[in-house]
Amino acid sequence: MEVTDLESLRFLLDIALILLTAKVFGIIARKLHAPEVVGEIVAGLLIGPAVLGIVDQSDFINKMAEIGVIMLMFEAGLSTDMKKLKQTGLKATVIACAGVFVPLAMGAVLFMSFYGFGPIGSDQFIKGLFVGTLMAATSVSITVAALKELGKLSGTVGTTIVSAAIIDDVIVIVVLTFVLSAKGSGASVWVTMLKAVMFFAIAIITGFIVYKGFKWLDARYEHTRRIPIAALVYCIGMSYVAERYFGIADITGAYVAGVVLCNLHDVKYVERKVDVSSYMVFAPIFFAGIGLKVSFESMNPTLMLFSISFVAVALLSKIIGCGTASKLCKFKWGDSLKVGVGMMTRGEVALITAQKGLAAGLISSDYFTAVILMILVSSIAAPILLKILYKKHPSD
Repeated sequence: MEVTDLESLRFLLDIALILLTAKVFGIIARKLHAPEVVGEIVAGLLIGPAVLGIVDQSDFINKMAEIGVIMLMFEAGLSTDMKKLKQTGLKATVIACAGVFVPLAMGAVLFMSFYGFGPIGSDQFIKGLFVGTLMAATSVSITVAALKELGKLSGTVGTTIVSAAIIDDVIVIVVLTFVLSAKGSGASVWVTMLKAVMFFAIAIITGFIVYKGFKWLDARYEHTRRIPIAALVYCIGMSYVAERYFGIADITGAYVAGVVLCNLHDVKYVERKVDVSSYMVFAPIFFAGIGLKVSFESMNPTLMLFSISFVAVALLSKIIGCGTASKLCKFKWGDSLKVGVGMMTRGEVALITAQKGLAAGLISSDYFTAVILMILVSSIAAPILLKILYKKHPSD
């Protein structure tokens, strides 16, 4: 076999190493009474460029990780309690708005404190707003996994967090478009808002038809594998349509697909079948992939100090914004803290936002270290803090 052929098979070894180390460290984390996903993230950090450098990021691993996060959000949708979703809808909107505004303001002030203040509309001001936008982007994939592990995903707090995160995602897309438009490289804010409204309108209309079709299929072929296969096809199709045609994150499409099917008679069966593939392959690759993205090659003292401040402000701003809004929505203090902590995780949305900012010239690639650290620290801290909070303040 030629050398080029051997190199093309490298991805098989990478996947094997990721799955092995993710499982080993996941077990260690569980033994230490920490969520399994924390161990999987640490595994990626260890075998990635930041420490041992055994496994590098590749397009194939990134795509596998993307499937992982899509399946996680689909499962979150399938686990949704529609009655509780209706009850938490208004509260989730208030929490999402606070969860965008507070990090946006604090992030902008932080950036300009380091690199100079500028008048409204100036290049420096726009860059500050963009850094705030990076902090505003919430990605609750890790929170979903942690809540699922704790058995609290379908509770009032869990449903509120997931609902608020979906709304947060839409608001951040609009804010990002506004910032890019101000830089002269984005589409109209109104066009983006219209696309978001159109997506949810079409999702509701088609979702009703799809649900009726699945209900018929469920009645005829109860507990057969064709139902979860069809459900997964619908999930992936919705993910593609959301991002490709409406500019909405694919994970939002996956979550909506899950919500459409959450009242099926066979929903638990579908969820179990999807969970097998997700738990064994795709989810570990997604969580380990977060650690794989970390590198400290371009770090210098100023950037290090900014990165540490960036992470601290990013975490606190979400807890302050979402936690305070939750309390105003008449949650107990313990539950308000859970919502704030649950909303502080960042992931692929922050990375996508950073990549768009890089392409528009709003940040340099050096700042990716700060974004990765934010994702890494929030991904490790949130599950641990949620477990502590649920133990100290039990709720549904």
